[in-house]
Amino acid sequence: MLDARRLYMLKTVAARGSITAAAQSLALSAGAVSQQLTALRHDVGVDLLRPDGRTVALTEAGRVLLEHADRILAAMEEAECAVAAVRGTVGAGTTLAALPSTVARIVAPALTALSADHPQLAVTCLVTDQAQLRELTLGTVDVVLGQRYHHLPETAPKGVAVSPLLDDPLLVVTAADRSDGRPVALRELATHHLVVPPATTDCGQAILHACQQAGFTPATRYVTADIAAQLALAQAGLATALVPRTAITPATPGIRTAPIEDHPILRLLFAATRHTEAADPTTTAVTAALRTAAQQDRSTRIPPS
Repeated sequence: MLDARRLYMLKTVAARGSITAAAQSLALSAGAVSQQLTALRHDVGVDLLRPDGRTVALTEAGRVLLEHADRILAAMEEAECAVAAVRGTVGAGTTLAALPSTVARIVAPALTALSADHPQLAVTCLVTDQAQLRELTLGTVDVVLGQRYHHLPETAPKGVAVSPLLDDPLLVVTAADRSDGRPVALRELATHHLVVPPATTDCGQAILHACQQAGFTPATRYVTADIAAQLALAQAGLATALVPRTAITPATPGIRTAPIEDHPILRLLFAATRHTEAADPTTTAVTAALRTAAQQDRSTRIPPS
C-alpha cells in the first residue's frame, strides 16, 4: 500500500526541483527524504525521478504517480475537513502567510480578534513579499493574504479558493508641505521624481502600466520595494511615492496623501485557502477575521499630517 507521506515528499520534490530544497522546506535531512523516495520507488517498482542537471525531474512514471498523488492527498484533506466541519470547532493551530504591507492594518487586528474569539488557536504568521500560493498548494501554509493588481488577469492555481477582501488604492504620497491633499491626475506626476518598486514586482508593473496609460513614462529617481523607505523619501521631500492605502499607518508624521482621480491603481487584497467541499472551521475563522479587519480598515481615513 502506498504511503501518503512518501507521496507528499514526491510532490514536494517535484515542486522544489531538488531533494535538498524539498528537505529544507520539510525540515528534514536530504538523506531522510532520499530514503523515503527510495522506499516509494520500491513500492511501485519503477524509477520516479531522474537527474536533470543540478536538479531532478519526474520520469513518466513519476508524472503519472504524481497525478494520482494529488488526488489522494486532496481526498485526505477533504476527509479531514469533513470531520472538522461535523465537529464544528476551530482547531489548535494554522499557518497564515501575509504581505508586509498588510500587517499593521489588517493582519494584526485580525490576529487580535482571533486570539479573543478562539484562544486555543495558535496562528503561525509568515510575513513575506514572495507569492505564497504555491506554498498553499503544497500545504506548508493554510491561508494566504495575497494581492492582485487589477490590470493583471485573474489567475489562481488549481485547487485554490480565493475570497476577495478589499480594493486597496495606491495613494500619492508627498511631504506634508508639498501637497494640499486634493485628488491628483496621474499625468501631473510626469514632472515629479518618483520612488517606485522595481519593475519586476507586481506593484512596479502596475505603476508603470498606469503611467503609460496616462501618456508618460515615470521619472524614477529611487527604486525600492521597501515601503518604509518610500515613505521616508517622500517625507524628506526627495520624491513622490505611490503607496497602497493599507500600507500607510494613519499616524505617520510629515506626509500628505492624495487619491489618483483619473487612472486609479488598485490592488485586490484576497484571502486564499485550499479548496475543499466541506468548509474547514479553522481556515474559515481566519478568513472571516481578515475580512472583518479589512472592512474596518476601509472606513479608516488617513488624516493629513
